[in-house]
Amino acid sequence: MSDKQERPTMIHEELPAEHEDPLIRFLHVVIRSSVRFLSVVMALVIVWSVADVVWVVYQRLHSAPFLILNHNDLFDVFGAIMLVLISIEIFINIRLYLGSNVIPIQLVVATALMAIARKVIVLDLDDTTPDYILGIAAAVLALGVTYWLVAKKEALSYKERRSLLEDKD
Repeated sequence: MSDKQERPTMIHEELPAEHEDPLIRFLHVVIRSSVRFLSVVMALVIVWSVADVVWVVYQRLHSAPFLILNHNDLFDVFGAIMLVLISIEIFINIRLYLGSNVIPIQLVVATALMAIARKVIVLDLDDTTPDYILGIAAAVLALGVTYWLVAKKEALSYKERRSLLEDKD
């Protein structure tokens, strides 16, 4: 890929591999290793969660009434599926952190939006207070505006960097 086509990224140096202090260097290795371990655990959790969703659907379809899911069963299944998708998004965040030194701000906000969307989808309005609904609405609004602003900033800085690269040629 040429320099013109590469998308600029935000590089972070929170855990540099090289550091003048040997203790800090060792601690950075420990933390990076811990993040790698978390990625393996997250992958196992995702596989286990998918198996759990399949098992729950199987059990619900084989209980009376046979091959029928009521609305509570559907909400439980939808909630479990959304939870698996959120787990996958968290895994992607971890992988990006490990593999590319990119701060995935937009992806983190998108993951939070997905988590709050899951909450809205499985929300039982019979047991929910108006304050709780207002709190969820405020969180959705704040995350939505944040996502829009971050996406807009990313698009603008990409265009600016691209024009700078074109000016150099």
